[in-house]
Amino acid sequence: MNKKQIPEALALFLLCCFTQGIRAAGFQIYEPLKLDLPELRPQLVYGQTATPRPELSLNMTTAMDERSWREKWTFMHTNEGVRPYKVMDDLTFVGVPVFLAGIIVKSEKTAFRQNDGTRHVLLTKFKTHVDDYTQYFGPALTIGLKVGGVEGRSDWGRFLASAAMSYGIMAGLVNGIKYTAKEMRPDGSTANSWPSGHTATSFVGATILHKEYGLTRSPWYSVAGYGVATATGIMRVLNNRHWVSDVLSGAGIGIMSTELAYALSDVIFKGKGLLRNDLHPEASIIDHPSFFSISMGMGLGSKDLTFDLGNEDSDDDFHLKFRTSTAVSVEAAYFFNKYLGVGGRLRVNASPINGWDRVMTYAQNDVQEFFQDVNDDVDLQELQDLVDYTEEQKPEFKIQSDHLTEFAADLGLYFNFPLSRRFALGAKVLGGRSIMQELNLSAHFTGNQKEIAPLDDENFFRNTGKQFDSEWDYFTLGANNTMKLGTGISLTFAYKNNFSWKIFADYDFTRKAYTLTYNPTEFIKDAIPDFYELAMSDPEIASELEMSQRIKKNRHTIIIGGSFAISF
Repeated sequence: MNKKQIPEALALFLLCCFTQGIRAAGFQIYEPLKLDLPELRPQLVYGQTATPRPELSLNMTTAMDERSWREKWTFMHTNEGVRPYKVMDDLTFVGVPVFLAGIIVKSEKTAFRQNDGTRHVLLTKFKTHVDDYTQYFGPALTIGLKVGGVEGRSDWGRFLASAAMSYGIMAGLVNGIKYTAKEMRPDGSTANSWPSGHTATSFVGATILHKEYGLTRSPWYSVAGYGVATATGIMRVLNNRHWVSDVLSGAGIGIMSTELAYALSDVIFKGKGLLRNDLHPEASIIDHPSFFSISMGMGLGSKDLTFDLGNEDSDDDFHLKFRTSTAVSVEAAYFFNKYLGVGGRLRVNASPINGWDRVMTYAQNDVQEFFQDVNDDVDLQELQDLVDYTEEQKPEFKIQSDHLTEFAADLGLYFNFPLSRRFALGAKVLGGRSIMQELNLSAHFTGNQKEIAPLDDENFFRNTGKQFDSEWDYFTLGANNTMKLGTGISLTFAYKNNFSWKIFADYDFTRKAYTLTYNPTEFIKDAIPDFYELAMSDPEIASELEMSQRIKKNRHTIIIGGSFAISF
């Protein structure tokens, strides 16, 4: 044994001694010591960092993505805790009075039906194709939200079924009425005016958006949908494609069709395919006084204007009488608490003239009197034959604007006085701007052009061998744009799911300067150019060719009506 092996031998000797000492003390060593560990099971622990097996991590991620995709795109997924809707939950009957209002307003078209048999159409210079696209705003936004993963009321299957039934019912009602009533459009193009298909389509989409997201997510979705739908209807009127009555009835059909379709879904699917319930199933004006509303009413107040066009006989003054006006408005207010809020209103108030035939009679009589006064010593029979509207030669009239229409925008304070959880009194104080669209009748006249004959000719006029074609403003009534003040009271009944009915009485005041321009003879400029030039050189005769007067008058308007409102 060398010196290097001595430590190892010593260590082995000591180990043997230690083992023998333990045995001598009574301890037995039969097997190695073992440590029992609990069973380990894999689980996901959030908030900690772990390094799982790569293949396990990949499989778990794939499974989660697949489940998420299926939950998002499944056609009949139902969330837990969502109660089934009942049929009466989806039927508010809002569309019924709106549709009936369209039938009532249909009678206003008699205001500009003439009794003298002349041809006329209603035209305006406004033209846009935006309404061809805005009618699809509601479904486009609804589908966009669903594709983006924002849960609405229904899953894809129930949503698509409800939407398909909504458009199907609407199309059947609209086309069935259109081709039965055969109402001529304002532009005279086709006889399928009532009701408006664009407006019905737009309000179907708005009501779908309202039910899917307005009631379950935020009422602002409803405000956006119904606001764009209302704008679509207004553009259809301004584009000369529909009367106001067509738009109102179309809106009513759109709302009714969607409500009926969703009620049918409640019967067919019951609780399947529902993701969310309404935010506020129990309506309360105390808790939710803020609102967005669409209103319709009739206007009372100043209904006549009298103009003195220079006639010595006061009985020949130009009297204009107007029928009860039709007012349509959009209104919204945000309340800071249950009593006080701020808001605004956009209103169109149209007053039709009471009978265009009175204008025609006045015009024909005045034309003849004018030419008799020009020169009693000259035989003007040829000219009178031209201007006397005979059966063979009549002017064609175009009603460029059939009403004296006021567009008003107001802002101000709104007040709410709750009477119970469903009834409340309302009031408002508003100030704004009143813009008037003129009432205008244009004329179109064609005939043989004439000229002043030479002195050696026995006739005062002779034919030039040419035809004249003249179109001019025959009759125009307008008013200046002014500031206005308004107030009003209302009674609100909130009956279900953020919907309310309102009856209201509004009062507006403004001072207007009305200008009447009456020019029945301007066609002479084209019919007898040299005579017109000679006549216009005489200031007295020129003043007779175009008559105009401006008067100032206070305008008091009381509008009584009803509206449906969405609370938010």
